[in-house]
Amino acid sequence: MKQYYKAVVILIFYITCMVVAPQVSYANEVPSKADVGFSYYIKRPANQNNDAGYFDLRMEPNQKQMVEIELYNDSDQDMVINLAVNSAKTNSNGVVEYGPTELKNDSSLKYDIKDIVKIPEKTTIPAKGQVNVPVEIAMPSEKYDGYVSGGIYMQKEETKEEKEANEKAKGVVNKYSFLVGVLLSETDQKVQPELKLNKISAGLTNYRNAIVVNFSNTEMEYLEAMSVDAQIFKKGSDEVIYESKKANYRMAPTSYINFPVNLNGEAIEAGNYVGHVLVTSGDKKWEWKEDFTITQEEADKYNSQDVSLIQERGINWKLIAVIVGGVLVVFIGLFVLVRVLSKKKKKKKKKSKKKK
Repeated sequence: MKQYYKAVVILIFYITCMVVAPQVSYANEVPSKADVGFSYYIKRPANQNNDAGYFDLRMEPNQKQMVEIELYNDSDQDMVINLAVNSAKTNSNGVVEYGPTELKNDSSLKYDIKDIVKIPEKTTIPAKGQVNVPVEIAMPSEKYDGYVSGGIYMQKEETKEEKEANEKAKGVVNKYSFLVGVLLSETDQKVQPELKLNKISAGLTNYRNAIVVNFSNTEMEYLEAMSVDAQIFKKGSDEVIYESKKANYRMAPTSYINFPVNLNGEAIEAGNYVGHVLVTSGDKKWEWKEDFTITQEEADKYNSQDVSLIQERGINWKLIAVIVGGVLVVFIGLFVLVRVLSKKKKKKKKKSKKKK
C-alpha cells in the first residue's frame, strides 16, 4: 500500500513541476563610448544648416555630394564596424526611430533615404587609429518641400572571442551602437502635416492584447507635440470599454504609428466595435469614427499570445481542480483494487486452511 501512496505523491510532484514557469528579467542601459567601443566625429560641410550632432543639409534637385564621418578606435586591436542607412519611422510610443526596426515604410513615403544616401556596409578602424566613412548623397530630380529624414547606424562587429563569450553568457547580452541623423531639405517652404486613419484592429503591444489604431502622417514634415485620445465602444453602445490618452508624441514625415489601446490584461472578445479617435497638435485637429470587427479567429490568435493571459493560465484553478480530481480518482481506484485483491487473498488463505 505504501508503494501506491508513493506513486501518487510522485505524480502530484510531476504535475506541479509542469505548471511552474521560469521568469526572465531584462536590463536597459545607456550606452557610452566604452560600451560601443569606438567614437565618431561628423565633418560638417558648408551646406550644413546648424551645429547639431547630425547632418542637416540644404540640398538641390539632382545634387550629388559626399560627406564624411570620422571613426576613432582607442583599443589595441583592429575593429570592424557594420554600417546601415535607415529611413525615419514612428514607433508605438510616439518616438521617432532612426535605427534598425521591424516597422515598414508607410505607403505615403515618396523618397526613401536608403535610395538617396549610400554608405559602405562595413569599414575597419585600425588599432589606435581612425578612418573616414564616405557618405554619398544623390538627390532626386524632382524638387520637394519638407524633409527626407533617416539615420546612419554604426555598430562594432563581434570578434570570434566575443561571440563565443556571448553564446556562453547567461542572461541578456546588450549590444550598443551609434546613430547619426540625416535631414535633407531643399526649400524653406513650411509644410503642414496631414493625418489619415488607416484602420483599427485587434493586435498585440509588448506581447499583450490591445486595440491598435493605425494612422499616417502623409506629409514630408515632422508632427510635433501630438496628443491622442482613442476610445473603444461595443457597436450600438455608448459605454467606453477601453480608452487610451497620450500627449507629447512626435511623428516622422511620411510615416505611420500603431497607437495601442491596451486591454489591461483582459482577453479579446470577438464582435463588432466602434473606435473614436481624436488627435491634436497645436491648433490642428483630426477626428475619426470607425467601425471594425474582431473575428473569433483573431481573438483566439491574440489571446493565445498574450503573456499576461498565459501567466494566468499557469495558475488555472479549474485546470488544477481537474488534475486533483483525476489524481483522487486514480487514488480511489488503486485503493479499491488493493482492497479487492486483499480480500481475494484472505479468502484463498481461509480455503487453504479448511482443506488442511
